[in-house]
Amino acid sequence: MSEPAPAHLADLNADLGESFGAWTIGDDAALMEIITSANVACGFHAGDPLTLRTACQLAVSRGITIGAQVSYRDLAGFGRREMDVPAAELTAEILYQIAALDGIARAEGASVRYVKPHGALYHRVAKDPVQGDALVQAVRAYNPSLPLLTKPDGHAARIASAAGMRVVTEAYADRAYGPDGALISRGRPGAVLTDPDLVAGRAVRMVVDGTVEATDGTQVRLGARSLCIHGDTAGAVTLARAVRGALEQAGVTLAPFA
Repeated sequence: MSEPAPAHLADLNADLGESFGAWTIGDDAALMEIITSANVACGFHAGDPLTLRTACQLAVSRGITIGAQVSYRDLAGFGRREMDVPAAELTAEILYQIAALDGIARAEGASVRYVKPHGALYHRVAKDPVQGDALVQAVRAYNPSLPLLTKPDGHAARIASAAGMRVVTEAYADRAYGPDGALISRGRPGAVLTDPDLVAGRAVRMVVDGTVEATDGTQVRLGARSLCIHGDTAGAVTLARAVRGALEQAGVTLAPFA
């Protein structure tokens, strides 16, 4: 049941709600004017209750779809450090995050419409069937009709599809890809792309052609229904505007998948 992008139709998502206390990360209000879906942090890698509520309020006021961006319990590492969490514990922690954000969203007149893993969890569930299954079990326990937004391949996507869940595939306009279709590690030079023209051009090719140019110059097929701009990337608002403008100019219809 994996769902690639129909021709010339795309969702534009961003990671939001990641500020914490006195620390501000990203510009949620500006990004909400551009995107169609918001991956809202759930307090485990970033975000506090007021930040999450404000993000939900912004989303509701602008008609933006809310998704739960679940992660490892790793505030210090922004959820980007790989962790070994027992499956039952991981399922419970993901369930906790979805329920917390959904409760806040419902208080604002909306609800969580999909689930996306964040950072190290995003990559781990693609290669680790045990943790992939833990993620799927959490979503199914809360609401099996919630789509899972994730990589177009990997264990989590396969397990979710086999369980009858809707899987929506994703690509990153602001990240570099290797020839194997995997994202280049953030520790490598050039892994995060910040040039608006470059990112916008890649976004159009991802949607219209279904491909991205890898670091070695080869073309990798993606077939993504949703494109992500990281809210904490330098110049994220400028990148998102460039991507949206380029997609619309190319005749792409922007619409949420959930």
